[in-house]
Amino acid sequence: MGRRTSLVRRPSARSRFEGAIRISLFAAAAVSIVTTLAILFSLLRETISFLGDVPIGDFLFGTKWTPLLAGDQQSFGVIPLVWDTIYLSLLGLIVAIPLGLLCGIYLAEFARTGVRKVVKPILEVLAGVPTIVFGYFALTYFTPTILQDTLHIGVNQFNALSASIILGILVTPTIATVTEDALRAVPQSLREGSAGLGANRVQTTLRVVFPAALSGVVAALVLGASRAIGETVIILVAGGQQTRLSVNPAESYQSMAAFIAATSRGDIPTGSVKYETIFAVGMLLFVLTLLLNFASIRLVRKYRQVYE
Repeated sequence: MGRRTSLVRRPSARSRFEGAIRISLFAAAAVSIVTTLAILFSLLRETISFLGDVPIGDFLFGTKWTPLLAGDQQSFGVIPLVWDTIYLSLLGLIVAIPLGLLCGIYLAEFARTGVRKVVKPILEVLAGVPTIVFGYFALTYFTPTILQDTLHIGVNQFNALSASIILGILVTPTIATVTEDALRAVPQSLREGSAGLGANRVQTTLRVVFPAALSGVVAALVLGASRAIGETVIILVAGGQQTRLSVNPAESYQSMAAFIAATSRGDIPTGSVKYETIFAVGMLLFVLTLLLNFASIRLVRKYRQVYE
């Protein structure tokens, strides 16, 4: 009788290697999910304890934010802190969105290869500079030298204008690089077709390429907005530590992330209401960022175009 042939396929070295890679990728994804759930659990536990001492209505709808004071002066109305965060982020995005979009469009559609190889690494290095450097640059140079001495703008030493402009410069590389990647992903055939119909490069970029890459551009803007909302050090150093319901950029403001950083450095008893306030604000910031990401996903899916 002849030798029996086994019908069971033995895994090759390549298949075992690919299996190990899949397991490694799954483990990495699982670690990120577990880490997020652990952070959420720690925030939620302290927030529930905080809401046991402070009514949720007073926290979410109150207009006076003085949680670190004592007695009758203590108040937990988070509306001013939320407003300061949104206001500072909007001012920063007013600077970052035009600069980021223009940089991304230029690098993707108009820059020569040599220029792109020089400019893009500079943008990426700018995105990697520690934010403490931006903060002290805004405080020690931009405010006194540029705003006060050169432009003669009457701003306080700690002010929203300086912090927001530098925040916008910080966010610009993020928007620019993601926008450039989205524009360069548009098929070249669309550009050639537009040129064949008589459109020049500017018309092709604005009327064909940019709308085709709109989902990626929206993702870039939302990513930049999330970066601005979560920024801590620039606001902490240059923006001040006063919450206010105001629109005067010459005054000092405080964001939610800056409040968490400033308060956590102080001598606050663990388990006290002041201590739990840090986690309540962190939980609210987490929810706001999550809602922003959900909105971005809906927008990206709405305007997404798939090319073969």
